[in-house]
Amino acid sequence: MTTAPVARKTKTTTSAPVPTQSTYQNRVADYWNAEENPVNLELGKLDDLYHHHYGIGDPDWTVLDEPDPDLRKARITTELHRLEHAQAELLAGRLGALTPTDRVFDAGCGRGGGSVVANLRYGCHADGVTISAKQADFANDMARKREVDDKVRYHHRNMLDTGFESGAYAASWNNESTMYVELELLFAEHARLLRRGGRYVTITGCYNDTYGRASREVSLINAHYICDIHPRSEYFRAMAKNRLVPVHVEDLTEATIPYWELRKQADHLVTGIEDAFLDAYRNGSFQYLLIAADRI
Repeated sequence: MTTAPVARKTKTTTSAPVPTQSTYQNRVADYWNAEENPVNLELGKLDDLYHHHYGIGDPDWTVLDEPDPDLRKARITTELHRLEHAQAELLAGRLGALTPTDRVFDAGCGRGGGSVVANLRYGCHADGVTISAKQADFANDMARKREVDDKVRYHHRNMLDTGFESGAYAASWNNESTMYVELELLFAEHARLLRRGGRYVTITGCYNDTYGRASREVSLINAHYICDIHPRSEYFRAMAKNRLVPVHVEDLTEATIPYWELRKQADHLVTGIEDAFLDAYRNGSFQYLLIAADRI
């Protein structure tokens, strides 16, 4: 099954009438419009794939033994980017059997790396949405630079109310962006946009219900990113209410710890939140999950 393209405006950034819905969302937009974090920008400069998420897999620890300081920085940066790209590829690989005529929706797309990864893998059309006008402009510039802007477009819109056509998408995802919104509202919009049988995927950090309430470390992460990390159980409750049925759940916690251990050694990229992530993962209060669900 294929769907007709979503109508688009011709200017660089397309905008919904009301991009934000609350004072909190305005604060989040302000944060990302001002953000110039080296851990996002320096990694993306390597190949113009800017990932606003974390990594998985086993690092090449020999990068830490590099005696030349400048080369050491370069090798660590390259290795962190490789791990982040591996995470993006893992998510893209769970989107289903897509074709070049299919459309996919990247909710909370950041600077756009995930949409490009999906396009490179499947040749599909991609619409990315971010609450940050600056990010949308940046991502569109990168799509033009890569000459994929005929299929990959980014929009300054709210992922809770995109204005896109119902049932127009074969797949959709959130990559570490669910903690900025209410899950029931988010999954209602994904269910509206996905065609029947369409696939939704998220990779996210969530707090572990069996631990109890959110731990001190999770609270520190919330404060650092101005977000509100949800409990694991809330994902499944909200999906069930919105016709999204999980078909695959994968605990990536152990797979992401080495990324954070390496990032902690990257003096030129550290943000000060690395210990909170490592402590939360190790004490069991925080989990890194992939959830794939079909829209029924």
